[in-house]
Amino acid sequence: MDVSRQQNETARSERGPRARTRKLMLETATRLMQSGITPSVSEVAEAAEVSRATAYRYFPSQAALVHAVVDEALGPILSWSSDSPDARTRIADLLATAMPRIDEFEATFKAALKLSLDQWAQRQAGTLGNEPLFTRGHRVDLLKCVTAPLHGTVPPESRERLAQALSLVFGVEVLIVLKDIWGLTSDSAQSVAEWAGKALVDTALRQAESKA
Repeated sequence: MDVSRQQNETARSERGPRARTRKLMLETATRLMQSGITPSVSEVAEAAEVSRATAYRYFPSQAALVHAVVDEALGPILSWSSDSPDARTRIADLLATAMPRIDEFEATFKAALKLSLDQWAQRQAGTLGNEPLFTRGHRVDLLKCVTAPLHGTVPPESRERLAQALSLVFGVEVLIVLKDIWGLTSDSAQSVAEWAGKALVDTALRQAESKA
């Protein structure tokens, strides 16, 4: 079972004081991450005035903690779905749902990205040890939902490549490029992402038509 699913099941099973303690830790971790910090479990425990032993019972690793915070920050994005028969409409709807939320919790997602990059560097240097990896991947299922209407029109391997290409215009990485590098506003960044998403869908459709 992956860390994210395990944390979600643990959260659903907790009630009363345990649920309140977990909520306090998540709120504290979110506040720290929104300030640009990628906190350890011990740092969250200290800030929340919870014992380290208690904190580690809820979140046995930094990866587990950050996973839980990211899932809370994603909120409605995780439950997004669409019945539209048009992939262009679906990608626009997903971005319209997701990008404002990602923008709201931009610092949290950047802190999570920093953890992922730090772990990569430690793994390359052979210094990561037994620390569980922080992995990401919610966008995979979301973008497969976006490309689902193309079933029967676009070959499976092309649909998968399209979903992979769409992952380049969805997520906090888009804000890093368009806001931090290009200096765009949040609304302009979303508009560019939607334009690029629709263009990728159109390209996949044209290629499929040319091979038919």
